[in-house]
Amino acid sequence: MMPHEPLPSALLFVAPGCGHCPVVLDGLGRLLKAGRLARLEAVNVTAEPELASAHGVRSVPWLRIGPFELIGALSPAELAEWVEHAASGTGWASYFTHLIEGRRLDAVIRQVEDVPGRLRDLLSLLQDESTPLDVRIGVSAVVEELADTSVLAAVVPELEQLTLSASAQTRGDACHFLGLTGDAQAIPAVRRLLDDEQADVREIAAETLALLGAGRGEAP
Repeated sequence: MMPHEPLPSALLFVAPGCGHCPVVLDGLGRLLKAGRLARLEAVNVTAEPELASAHGVRSVPWLRIGPFELIGALSPAELAEWVEHAASGTGWASYFTHLIEGRRLDAVIRQVEDVPGRLRDLLSLLQDESTPLDVRIGVSAVVEELADTSVLAAVVPELEQLTLSASAQTRGDACHFLGLTGDAQAIPAVRRLLDDEQADVREIAAETLALLGAGRGEAP
């Protein structure tokens, strides 16, 4: 018999007059009663301003479920989904989407720097054709912040695989990111894109080769 996954706990900051706070609190309460949460703590920011400040709370409702810090209105279905992610250790791509859509790129960067392996979850958003353009732009902004770091260099194999994507946009993004790694080992994968069917991708490949210090006909 497989052991049960540990139940996550939730911390919620609310404030008087907040229209969305009661909905989130009620949804979490139902999950607690249903046995989906181990513990629920609700804090009034006006009564505990120092505690709110210590957690970086700037707007409410502010919620932490397991490792995920979530801000804003969340439906009961969304709350249930985040509880499931927290219990199973999944959902990082969804979380990064939430952060990017909330213009919290600094939080994405901190997560990736703290646990470099999560950069793979971030890059997985490029493979999903349903990923919105603004989220793709956010992914690019994060990767550019990581240029020439060991964190980015560690995902060269994943980026090389993305250059084989059926999506021209994904191929172009992956090629650009390979240039930001500064890793000469990426040159063969980039050079293949010089013959890409899309002119934009071919242009990015040429620019990336120059960035990596390799001309069109030079060996890596």
